[in-house]
Amino acid sequence: MLSLSNATLSTLFLGHKIHQNQITKDGITYFPLCRRHKIPRCAVDMPYGGNAPTFPRIRVWDPYKRLGISPYASEEEIWSARNFLLQQYGGHERSEESIEAAFEKLLMASFQNRKKAKINLKSRLKKKVEESPPWIKNLLNFVELPPVEVIFRRLFLFAFMGGWSIMNSSEGGPAFQVAVSLAACIYFLNEKTKSLARAFIIGLGALATGWICGSIFVPMIPTVLIHPTWTLELLTSLVAYVFLFLACTFLK
Repeated sequence: MLSLSNATLSTLFLGHKIHQNQITKDGITYFPLCRRHKIPRCAVDMPYGGNAPTFPRIRVWDPYKRLGISPYASEEEIWSARNFLLQQYGGHERSEESIEAAFEKLLMASFQNRKKAKINLKSRLKKKVEESPPWIKNLLNFVELPPVEVIFRRLFLFAFMGGWSIMNSSEGGPAFQVAVSLAACIYFLNEKTKSLARAFIIGLGALATGWICGSIFVPMIPTVLIHPTWTLELLTSLVAYVFLFLACTFLK
């Protein structure tokens, strides 16, 4: 049973308070109910961002000023400003939207500037080529820039040949590796030029040029920098691999 011996009883659900102030009328005892103050609403009833601070520059039109950075700020500085402000004003919906809008606008402008810079660089290079002497134009007609994956594949092949030659330097000369590299160079050139004779001439020319340059410049290297087991023939073949790589990759 519920005892009413205490002076006061409260209920948290109805927001009422019972006072044991007896009122007797016509032999009947009454216990009037008195309302207390309303119970505060639960936190989940609060609107989103109700307790979060508001971004003070939410209405600033300039995205640089809105994020508080210089007009010459780098992308790293733009990212840092955005992350810092979101940490400070996270939870307030309009503030977050304002910060993100300024950030996206600056990021898009940075991307467009990079794209324009690349276009301008290509235009300047093209203009330089057009203004160059005739012999340079004729030389550039024999040169091309292949895709990056092609460059790396052929670089790996000739680097492997060089490593193979170094590993077998104590057993014999690099004649076999040089022959394989020459055959690979001719094969790649034939794929581009569709002329086996032209590919054969360019490949032999690259090998001869590399071997001559290696024979001239390798003896100039101080012996302190050269491994004791590395012979002049081995070092000359390494130079020849470089020329074969350049010929089959960039010549046409």
